[in-house]
Amino acid sequence: MKVGLTANPRKPAAVDLARRALEQIGDRAEVLVSSEVREVAPDRPHVPLEELRADALVAFGGDGTFLYTLRRSELPLLPINAGTVGVLAEVSVRQPEALERALDRLLDGHYFLEERMKLAAEVDGTPIGDATNEFLIHSAEVGKMGLFELAFDHHVVGSLRADGLILATPTGSTAYSLSSLGPIVDPSLEAIVLTAIAPFRVQARAVVVEPLHPVRLRALEVGRGAVVIADGQEEYPIATGAAVSVYRSPRRATLVRFGSRLFERLRGKGILPWAEPSETEAAGADLPPRA
Repeated sequence: MKVGLTANPRKPAAVDLARRALEQIGDRAEVLVSSEVREVAPDRPHVPLEELRADALVAFGGDGTFLYTLRRSELPLLPINAGTVGVLAEVSVRQPEALERALDRLLDGHYFLEERMKLAAEVDGTPIGDATNEFLIHSAEVGKMGLFELAFDHHVVGSLRADGLILATPTGSTAYSLSSLGPIVDPSLEAIVLTAIAPFRVQARAVVVEPLHPVRLRALEVGRGAVVIADGQEEYPIATGAAVSVYRSPRRATLVRFGSRLFERLRGKGILPWAEPSETEAAGADLPPRA
């Protein structure tokens, strides 16, 4: 088996975990270390993420690290949380033995692959790469609203005055879209979630649409323009009147899973809209009768 390793170089804990993983794997598999984190193994050859070829890629960090990796690699990704929230993570290393168990299962082949929908986008016909979470179209002037025209499947449906619009995948529905009062969408579904950011005179802030037809947006106000931001990381300017088309990507985000379920991964992160069960309830203890 061939395993790739990457980590967030700005998180010492993530780099330390990558070193631990390298030691644990030993000679059980061939290990390739990405160029983004040379300090994990300075004496080994390093490969850019875009060129790394392996059976699986293990990433240590937070959601930002995982999104960065998924934008540059189509390899099956095992996301191991060394950050704060880690919604995408399959493994959290708060328990010392969690990393060891995860790597053993990976090397023994005891895992399955989960595919997630990605979004692709074009600015006036020029592709700007995929997003696993969302594309954000925002007014280019901080603190000022923009006027955006929306079209579905090439038919204009109206315009919206707001700070911006988020076009999210179901995976991204628990990220920026959720903080802007968008809905949580099960990531096994395929849809595009359109969520307005600080809209003016709009009652419904979010709409969920099927992803087979493109969503097109244009910034209408002369002189202001807008920007497109992919997964909160890469920014592209848009001239006034230029069209941004967003649609389902033919490429997929592939995650290594060991059997965890969506609500298990979200539990304890303060994301779900209902009260989560206490440890006593989870253990099946008797509850007091209702009044």
